[in-house]
Amino acid sequence: MRFDVANGLRVLVCLWAAALLAFLLAGCGADGSSSAGTVVPVSEADFQINAPTNLRAGEYTLRVSNHGPTEHELIVVRSSSGRLPMRGDGLTVSEEALDSQEAGSLEPGRPGAVRDLRVHLTPGRYVLFCNMEGHYMAGMHSELVVSA
Repeated sequence: MRFDVANGLRVLVCLWAAALLAFLLAGCGADGSSSAGTVVPVSEADFQINAPTNLRAGEYTLRVSNHGPTEHELIVVRSSSGRLPMRGDGLTVSEEALDSQEAGSLEPGRPGAVRDLRVHLTPGRYVLFCNMEGHYMAGMHSELVVSA
């Protein structure tokens, strides 16, 4: 069998082109955006939430990492004042009173868990909080201002 340099060169060019195309396709969304919106990191720990304080209106995926030793949930609600109504127990927020303002929520996640929450945010003020018993009162909340 005789080696044909021209055919060998064509094969190498095709392989190089395929590798380049695969690399470019893998890079799509590498800027943090996708059809689910921009990915925004949010971290939870006892008893704090670290999240951006300002975003522009749009679609977002909140990538929530639980760095605490206990379970945490995340609830995102629109609130013009930043203050939330409390239940009679004085330890938790009245989620029932906020149903119409909720942009999204995640059920409690285990320590070390990373979860995604897709939200559509319109201009206004939002509060991100954990409503596990006493967590909100202990400071586990963060305000977010969304501009047009």
